[in-house]
Parts: sequence; C-alpha cells; structure tokens
Amino acid sequence: MVSVDVGAFMSRVERLYTDWESEEDTNLWNEVDCVAVIVGRDEEVLYAKSTALQTWLFGYELTDTLCLFCANEIHILTSKKKAEFLKPVEGQLEKKSDLPNLVIHLRNKGDNDQGNFEDVIKAAKGSKRGKKVGVFIKDEFTGDFIEGWTAALKESSLKQIDVSAAFAYVSAPKDDKEVEIIKKACQIAANVFSKHVRKEIATIVDEEKKVKHSRLADGIDKAITDDKKLLPAGVDSEQVEICYAPIIQSGGKYQLKFSTVSNDDRLHFGTIICSLGVRYKSYCSNICRTMFVEPTQEMQDNYSFLLSLYEKTLEFLKVGVPLSEVYNDTYRYVESQRPDLIDHFVKTIGFATGLEFREAFLQISPKCNISIVAGMVFCVNLGFSNLTNSSSKDDQGKVYALFIGDVVLVNKSGPATELSSASKKKLRSIAIFFGDDDEQDKGEENINPELFSGKESRLLDTRTRTEIPSEDRRKEHQAQLKKQINEEAKKRLLDGMQDNISKRPKLSSMVAYKHPSVLPVRENDVQNLHLYVDRKHEAVILPIYGVPVPIHISMIKNISKSEEGSYTYLRINLFHPGSTMGRMDGVVFPNPEASFVKELSFRGYNSASNYLGGGGISLVGIFHSIKELQKKFRTREQEKRELEGYHEQDSLIVSSSKGNPRLKDLFMRPVIGQRRIQGVLEAHTNGLRYTNLRGDHVDIIYNNIKHAFFQPSKGEMIVLLHFHLKHPIIIGKKKQADIQFYTEVGEIMTDLGRNHHMHDRDDLLAEQTERELRQKLDNAFDSFRRKVEQMPQCHVDFEKPFRDLGYPGVPFRSTVFLMPTANCLVNLTEQPPFIVTLDEVELVHFERVQFQLKNFDMVLVFKDYKRKVSMVASIPMKNLDQVKEWLNSCDIRYTEGVQSLSWAKIMKTINEDPEGFFESGGWSFLDPESDEEEEDESSESDEYQPSDDGDMEVGDESEEEDSDENYTSISEGDESDYEDSEEDEESGKDWDELEEEARKADRAREEPEPEPTPRKRKHSKMGNSRPAPPPSKKAAHKSSPKKRRR
Repeated sequence: MVSVDVGAFMSRVERLYTDWESEEDTNLWNEVDCVAVIVGRDEEVLYAKSTALQTWLFGYELTDTLCLFCANEIHILTSKKKAEFLKPVEGQLEKKSDLPNLVIHLRNKGDNDQGNFEDVIKAAKGSKRGKKVGVFIKDEFTGDFIEGWTAALKESSLKQIDVSAAFAYVSAPKDDKEVEIIKKACQIAANVFSKHVRKEIATIVDEEKKVKHSRLADGIDKAITDDKKLLPAGVDSEQVEICYAPIIQSGGKYQLKFSTVSNDDRLHFGTIICSLGVRYKSYCSNICRTMFVEPTQEMQDNYSFLLSLYEKTLEFLKVGVPLSEVYNDTYRYVESQRPDLIDHFVKTIGFATGLEFREAFLQISPKCNISIVAGMVFCVNLGFSNLTNSSSKDDQGKVYALFIGDVVLVNKSGPATELSSASKKKLRSIAIFFGDDDEQDKGEENINPELFSGKESRLLDTRTRTEIPSEDRRKEHQAQLKKQINEEAKKRLLDGMQDNISKRPKLSSMVAYKHPSVLPVRENDVQNLHLYVDRKHEAVILPIYGVPVPIHISMIKNISKSEEGSYTYLRINLFHPGSTMGRMDGVVFPNPEASFVKELSFRGYNSASNYLGGGGISLVGIFHSIKELQKKFRTREQEKRELEGYHEQDSLIVSSSKGNPRLKDLFMRPVIGQRRIQGVLEAHTNGLRYTNLRGDHVDIIYNNIKHAFFQPSKGEMIVLLHFHLKHPIIIGKKKQADIQFYTEVGEIMTDLGRNHHMHDRDDLLAEQTERELRQKLDNAFDSFRRKVEQMPQCHVDFEKPFRDLGYPGVPFRSTVFLMPTANCLVNLTEQPPFIVTLDEVELVHFERVQFQLKNFDMVLVFKDYKRKVSMVASIPMKNLDQVKEWLNSCDIRYTEGVQSLSWAKIMKTINEDPEGFFESGGWSFLDPESDEEEEDESSESDEYQPSDDGDMEVGDESEEEDSDENYTSISEGDESDYEDSEEDEESGKDWDELEEEARKADRAREEPEPEPTPRKRKHSKMGNSRPAPPPSKKAAHKSSPKKRRR
C-alpha cells in the first residue's frame, strides 16, 4: 500500500521553514510572504521544480494538487483520495508546536474550484505581509485546474516572485535515505556502461560493424529500461528510467554538453564519448566516459592528466568553499601543470543533481558564489575539447575530445567521494588496442582484457596455429622494450640516488651500563674476576687483564665450548668492523677507527673444585647462560624488526546498517591464535572486519589494499578472497601483508571399503551435491565481491586468476600452480602465497633454457634494484612459449640464457655503480643475440682449412650426402682414380652416365674386397675449429671395413 514517509516529511518541512526564516544568510527567498506550488497533468514535462518539491516532501508526485506554504499553515487543495494519503502527515503536524498546521481542502468540480481558490488566496494574503507569493516561474503545466489557479492568482494583488534558487539550495543537501537511492541509481548507470555499452562498442570495433550513433544510443535506452540483469539486487525495475537520451559521439564531432543528441553518423573507431543518465525513484545519476581505439601516447598522457585533474577536483569540493572557487582552483591547476590544455578546458565542471538532473542555480562555474554544504551531490564533469591528433590516418580522427563524469557526495570533512565507483575510468578499462597490421589476418585483435570477461579476455591454449603470434613479432616488440627499459631505469635510478639514499642502521644498544655506578661490583664473581652473566642488563662481565669488562650481549657474535683432557675451553667471538655480521650486516659502529677485541678464550678445570665461573657455576654453566641470554635478546630484536616500517591503518568506521555485505563460515589465513576458527567477514564504511566465533577481529581498510583477488573453486578445494596489503598489519605479533579468507568446498577422500562403479547412484549423488555446493559458494563469494566493489569508499577491483594461462612452478619449496591476473602473477592456494605485481617488474630472465632439459627457471627482476629478485624454478619447457607470449602482451621485457646467474652479485654491482652499468649497455648483457654474434665471428675466423695433400674438405655436408662414394673407404693406391672421378663430376654428367656409375658401384660393393686401410684425415690445429659432422647411420655402415673370406 502506498503511504507517505512521515519522518522524512517532518524533517524536510522543518528544513524548508528554517531556511525560509533565515533567508538573510543566502538572500534567495527574496522576502516572500508565502510559497504556492501547483502540479498539473503533463506527461511531457520530465523535470519541474513543483514536481521535485512534492516528491521531496511526500515521496510521490500528486497531480492536480495545489500546495500553499504560509507562515503558520500549509494549505493543500487536492482530491479526496490524495487527502486520505496525507492524513498521517496532518496528525503529526498537529503535535509539533514549532511547525505549521496542515489544512486540506477537497476539490469541488462543480464550480471548477473557484471557491477553493478564493480560500487559498485569502490564506496567502494573511501570511506575513501578504504581498509577495513565491512561485516556480519556469514550470508550465496544462489543464483546467492549472488555468483556474493561474487566473485566480492574476486577479489577486499578490506579486509573483521566483523562488526556484531557494528551493534548489534547501534540497541540495541529501539525507541518508536520498543518498542510498542516488547510490543505487549510480550503480545502475555504472552497470549499464560496463556490462552493456563497453562490451557493445568493443564488439562493434572487433567485428568492424557499421553502426550509427543514434542506433547505439537507442540500444542503451532499451537496456536501461528492459534489461533486468543490469539492475543491482533489491532494485525495483518499475521505477528505473532514463535521465536523458544517451549520447554517443565520435568522428571528430564532439559537444561536451548534455543537451546534445546522438546523430546518425557511423561510429568512428577512434575516440568515442558516451554519456548516459539513470533515474531511480525520481533521483538522478550520470556517467560520462571516453573510450579509445588505438590511442597514441600523447592521447594517453592527456587522459591520464584528466584523471589526476578529476581527483584534484574532488579534493577541492569541501564544505564552506564557494563553487566558483572550486572551478578557479581546478582551472589554476590545469594552468600550472598543463598550460597547453587550458584553452581546451570546459567552461563548467559540474552541477548539483538530485530530483532534477541539472540544477542550474548550483553550477561549478566561475559565476556561482554559493558555498558548499555537507551532503550536497554533484555531477562532476571534466573535459578538454578540440584536441588535435596529428598522427591520425583519417580526417575524422584528427580532432578528438576527452570527457569524464561521475556523481560525487560532499562529506563533512575531507574530499568528496564517488557514488558510482562500480565503473572504472582507468585507461586499461576503456582503451582498445590491436596488434600489428601485418598480423591482423593471422590472429584476433588484442582487445583490452578489461573489456571482456572469461575466455575472451586472454590468449588461450586452444587457439589455432595460424592465430599464434609469430616469434618475429615478439622479438620486434621486445627490442622496443629493451630500449625503453634501459632509458627508464637509468633515469629512475639516477634521479632517486639523491632522494632515496638509505641510512645504514646503527646498533641500537651496544652499551651495557650507562654509568660505572650501575656495574654490579658487589657481586662476588665480579670482585673475584670470574665470568658473570648479568641477565638484568643483558651483559656479560669478562675479566680482562685483571679488570672486569662488561660486554653487551648484542656484541657477542657466537660462543663455543670444547673439552680437552681435564680442561674446558670457552671461546667468545665478538662483532667488529669488517667482520661478516650475518643478521647485523650493514650496521655502522659509532667509532669504527677504535681498537676492537675480536675474540676471547677462557680455560678452566673440569673438576668441581676448580672453576672459573665462580659461585659454583662452571664454564659449562656460563656457556648455557650466555646462550639463553642470546636467544632471549635475539627474539626480542626479531620482534622489533617485525615492527619496523609498520604503518598503522586508519580506524575502521563501523556501519550499523543491517544491509552490510557479509560472508559467513569463513576461515582466515594466517590463523588468529593457535587454532583455526570460523568467522564472519563484513564490509563497513571504509573497510572490512573479520570476526571469529571467539570474538577476535581483524580490520582491513580499503585504502590499505594493494591487490584484491577472488578465486573460484574451479580446480581447487577451496574458494577464497585474498587481500595483498600496501602496508602490513600486526597479527599475533607478526607483520602480515597477505590476508586470506576461504571456505572448503570438498574433501580429498577415497572410500576403499568396496568396489566402485562409474554409475553408482551414491557416487553420482555425491558429485551432484558437491557441484551444487561449489556453485552456491562461488555465487556467494562473487556476490560479496561485487557488493564490496560498489561501496562508496572502496576503490578496489577484485582480480580473478586466469586458470587457462596457468603453469606449474616452484617459487618457494614446493611445486604450485601459478596463474596470471590482470595485474599480477599469483598462487593463492598454497602457503605462503606467491604474489608479484607486474607493474613492479623490470624484466624477466629465463635460465637453463636448453632443448635437452625438461624444465627452466624464471627470474623476476624488480624496478627497485635493492629488492631481492624473485625466482620460480622448474617450469616445464612446454610452457615457455606461453609464458613469453603472456609477458609480451603485458609489455614486460624478457631474456633467456642457458646458465644460472649469481643474481646477488649482479644486483650488488648495479647498485654500487648504476650509472656505469647503464653506460656499458645496461641489461643488454642478458640478450642472447650478443652471444650469437660473438660465436658467429669466432666461427668465421676459425673456419677449418684443408691440408695440401688433396684431402676431402671437412664439414661439407652437401657433398657428403650427394654421393655414396664419398663415404666408401679408399685405399692409398686408388687415390688418383678418386681425384680423376672428381674432375669428371666437375665437368658435368648426364643422368644416364650417373645411373650407369651407380650400377657399377653396386656391383663392386657386392663383390668381396680386400680389407682396406682406413685413411686418417688431417685436421687443422686451430683452437676453435669445429670437428667434422658425424656421418649418417647409412654412410657409417657403408664405410665400415669388410673382412675377406679365406
């Protein structure tokens, strides 16, 4: 049953009257004495202030209804049915002494409401001074009811004043209920773009279809109103409609306005601008995106700057700041960062939105001086028009524009936040790239993986041979990456040498006692010059030259004990400059020029009556005491090191809403405590909270998430969500950068108690149950993922591993299945997880790449050269081409070699002299082509030369294969005949002669021959000469000597 929201009505009426009474603050009401709002019947009117005010107060549009807001009363003239709808409001206003009473007048069609209009006019004149009535001048409705009221108002002496700006300012700040509705409208708009528009345009470009802008816009319109799959959960499809006709622009004709209409030109495969708006429960949303097909680097740079400008604008949208100042700050930022784009910047960068799509009185422009209030919702639209693309091959692509827009909410503090975060604006999400022109007939276009999902998003193993990119194409791309990597790395390292000089750590505590008075001189062991272990101060007091010398436990490198005969020897090695310090490597001593003691040795009798430790403690006891103290000290230092670099997260803002996304019955890795316990993962305002059944909880803030992964149960025994953090958090006194939540979907178990049959009913039922469970859990996790992505303050994209591109490897100790994602290479199932961010990888080197080996190793070198390289060992050789193709598609440089390299020494050399490293060629030393060139030069200079006695040339395989006679053993006496036959062959023989010689040779081989003496071939003694190739099995058989029968 339709009913009015009494709570919303009361709060909004109170806000309306409060702002009216304090009009001197804004001076927008123009001192009106009352406000008259009337709504007629006109379906062609989409936006009107009168309709917006009714919807804002009552939640519904009341046609043929007149509302008069006086100082002490609210008069409503309407039908009997609508009067019943307003009864709950009437009762509530009577209880509020500070609000006006509600007076309802029922319509009288007998006199066309003339009597009612007179009563309303009389009430208007009785309010305050009774001279000015506020109206919405631009609202134009039709009908007898409207005409009657218009005539009555003209006959009265009331002066009509436009109060549209006043109502726009009052209704601009949105309450929580309004924000939730707008957020759903934004989710619908984002889904329409990402799941329909983006894929539709990608398909058109991929298949080179000829589609008009108007036809594509009509398809978007139909998808908004008819396609229920695009609607989020809990959205009433009957209340979804468009804000304006979708706008598609391309081909050099761009107008960055929402009054533009999609023309009948065909979609041009260059720069495509799409704008669409969705209304839900009368509240508006908007989204504007620019899509590219093969953008140039300049276009990409301009778009990246536009994204950064958008983020800056959100920072400028703060409470109390005039809207004109927001525009001026944005304009100045463009002027300072990119002065070449200032002439192309739009004149208005946004406007307030809500029940009306575009609020003309609240524009972010240089002329609007109204200050921002918390809760205001704006459509922020930034763009550059009439930009030039000089490298375009056609005239339509020479002029392009950039335009992005989203709906944002002004917070009480901090920058504004997006409400349409489900649709991403990054270049990888909106750009389409093809392969080379000469390869397009051989393979599919490499459309950006973000534009599709599933099998269409990556190259798969099931592609045909003609579709596999050629090695030449990869080499050409790798050659480009080679130059780019060396230049970027050199610039990055040389620029960072001044800014990122790391300070070497100093010993935290090398002083055992800060003052001699603290030394335990009263202890008998110290007075008697015995060894003494002071556990309180973590020191060992040693007698040296008759003086007790304290040494802090941190200075003891190691300690050893040995027994020889009746003596026990205790040897203590100390840290000193120049020693290999192991865990303390790189520590700087405060005074390295001082004299240091390297080691100390003590000897004592084994007998109980003779000891050096004193107090009945032998050297063995001293040895164990020092070991125990070392262990305690190192454990504490290890805990301190764990906390080094720890950045505390922001506090979690807990949302009390019952509709928060939740996942139940989850396990967490790493485990909280000693046993794993199930818990619940819940999404809140700015982060996630996991709470187990014991009450322990772990918080993960959205802005601390570097990568988020969702891995379904396909091919696995678990379904999981994994979060790779920017800064580790402390769990159980240890820093953890990887947090995983999972649920088991099956058990690895085999029943050996009876024979199984493939059609066993119980087994089929169990398999069916497991499949249903997997599907149910996958859907639950995926639904949670989508809801989290749509949270206002969550700017995290969950990545899904591509199992079809996976391959086995050993990143740690065991073989795991590695899978690429959109931005990473991961293995999440086995612990510890393996996650490598591709943007942080400088290059990849393959080791042990030899055809006789079954496996090869992959080394990942990071852009941070001080970071240890990551190695994945034992990758099957059959996956080499697959890995190369994947790396090449990700614009990552790779090299290969046959040997394993000492990467610790290589990286140390680079860090010591980065400038010299790149001057000598940088990473070119890994390129196998340089080795091949050296081998070719050496082989040419060291080519085998025959001896002077007329021997056969070694290595001429073509001549050896032409005639069997070359492999027949030749005696020294027949050498001249062999030479003559060579001269005859050089003069040329016809086919008949050659066949006759072959028959004679066959007869000669059938007759018994005397045992020949094999002739030794003389080889050159040059160091690098190549040996003659081994003869084939057939030739070797013919050249073997035969024994003569006797």
